[in-house]
Amino acid sequence: MAASTVNTLLRVPALLISVWAINSQAQEIPPPAYQLAAQQAGIPSTVLFAVALQESGLQRNDRIIPWPWSLNIAGQSHRYATQSQACAGLQQALRDVPLKRIDAGLAQINLGYQKHRYRRPCDLLDPYTNLQIAAAILREQYRPGEDWLLAMGRYHRPAGGEPAARYRRSVSQHLNRVQGSSATPRTMQSEVSP
Repeated sequence: MAASTVNTLLRVPALLISVWAINSQAQEIPPPAYQLAAQQAGIPSTVLFAVALQESGLQRNDRIIPWPWSLNIAGQSHRYATQSQACAGLQQALRDVPLKRIDAGLAQINLGYQKHRYRRPCDLLDPYTNLQIAAAILREQYRPGEDWLLAMGRYHRPAGGEPAARYRRSVSQHLNRVQGSSATPRTMQSEVSP
């Protein structure tokens, strides 16, 4: 009987360690729209989701979620309750500031630098369109053999430098949350073939 009790007592710490290890490695699965856009572009869905969290993340019910009807107009963030309200805000912004000073949607696509990717500015407020464009940009910024954080930095600032480095540091926090704390960006290289 004593040996059975000792075995049971030894199993409890092992069970607790296992539970801790599972929780510390937990990951957040990107929603289906992110998975689809990422798969079509050949990038990891966790990368796309982390970028959207960074670009349009909004605190809701103790969580940060990407908000599809977000605009950044000349450095000022604007959130709208509906797509039509966001489109009206975007139309006004187009009258007030240059295209290159406006970012729109989940992944904050810049209207000036990316104007070749959309037909109408309000198209960028469609979550699926916005994610497809963002995924394509991320894919273009990725270089085989490097980790995806470098591509994410270039997504924000193709010229690189300190702004891209700051962005990498910030977006890596979202990426770690999405991937789980034990994952590293380098492990994503094998997740998607070039």
